[in-house]
Amino acid sequence: MTQDRPSASVREWSIGARGRDTGAQDDDALPVPAGVGQTPGQVAGEWRTDNPDPRPAAGGEEPAGGRQLAGIGSLVLESGDSLPGVVIAYETWGRPNAARDNAVLICHALTGDAHVVGPAGPGQPTPGWWDGLIGPGRSVDPADWYVVAANVLGGCQGSTGPSSPAPDGKAWGSRFPAITVRDQVAAEAALSTRLGIDRWAAVIGGSMGGMRALEWLLLYPERVATSVVLASTGYATAEQIAWCAPQLAAIEEDPAWQGGDYYGTGTAPTSGLGIARQIAHITYRSEYELASRFGRKPQGDGRFAVESYLDHHATKLVNRFDAGSYAVLTRAMNSHDIGRDRGGLRQALENLTGRLVIAAVDSDRLYPARLSAELVEARPDAGPLHLIKSPYGHDGFLIELEQVGALIADTLGS
Repeated sequence: MTQDRPSASVREWSIGARGRDTGAQDDDALPVPAGVGQTPGQVAGEWRTDNPDPRPAAGGEEPAGGRQLAGIGSLVLESGDSLPGVVIAYETWGRPNAARDNAVLICHALTGDAHVVGPAGPGQPTPGWWDGLIGPGRSVDPADWYVVAANVLGGCQGSTGPSSPAPDGKAWGSRFPAITVRDQVAAEAALSTRLGIDRWAAVIGGSMGGMRALEWLLLYPERVATSVVLASTGYATAEQIAWCAPQLAAIEEDPAWQGGDYYGTGTAPTSGLGIARQIAHITYRSEYELASRFGRKPQGDGRFAVESYLDHHATKLVNRFDAGSYAVLTRAMNSHDIGRDRGGLRQALENLTGRLVIAAVDSDRLYPARLSAELVEARPDAGPLHLIKSPYGHDGFLIELEQVGALIADTLGS
């Protein structure tokens, strides 16, 4: 297996046990039943309401994780445009202590949401995407930490996005403005203020969530003690943008896209979204894993097993995610560059005042370890590059829970 080996000092995490594989169950290569996944999943505009005072009191019983919604008002975007009536969906675990210095923010990746842990249920189409990380006796124990996870601005699980109603009552659709990772962090900062959190003990994120964890330290250095950046990058590379281009084309060339204004029409660009997911999923796994798991195994219907595997993941996403959000968030990731208007990446990192912890997956071909090494080399006091050993590629930060959990627990405890 070809791997990018960073030149910076590296600390390897090589614990063998793994957490729940969010996309690699034994039935992944089963044929997809006809007609499955032809309707869009539940999206924000259909059920959201505001929670007028989301701030929890210190002490008391631990609340169960469950979606809450907070209005943060109008948000001035990096472009200069203003997005009115923004709502952010979030979940919490644990309670803030008396000093309110035990808050941890979890930032999800592209198609994640605020449901980090917990079962599927009403309004929650899937189990938590990091089940096993948060809980009694686990890496992030709610007895010690007040954990918050927010659905990102532009998303489709409660936060304002293209499926949400604009001031005229109709879905934003094509009118939803272009947003950046910095805009997403600004929305999370406004939520923090609503929650009464002046400073995060840690902001933790992987992939797109890692982009936000980086921007948190740069935009709001006084509000973050530590950022943990997993399987991410300081800027979107040409190859990453190139991988996104056919995904966006697949969605926007689907006749059901209707220029982005398909909401309320009874149809949605599910075919295009499914193809986009298939393209993306190839980049999320390693060549070694696909070869060792599927090889040239036939499916029995004239197709290869790996093709059915991609169909399966396309169907899973189509049933829970909105194509409009996928397009908006993909373009936000393409905009990511911590060096923009800051004198470049090195200058931006030299000005950091908070603590930065960086980890990469050794088999990640989408966000190769060399990109994480660039961050470490530009910020030597960030410590070594923590290397997660995994055959799974980029998704290793979701799958290798014991390694990731050990790193997070070590970071929070130091």
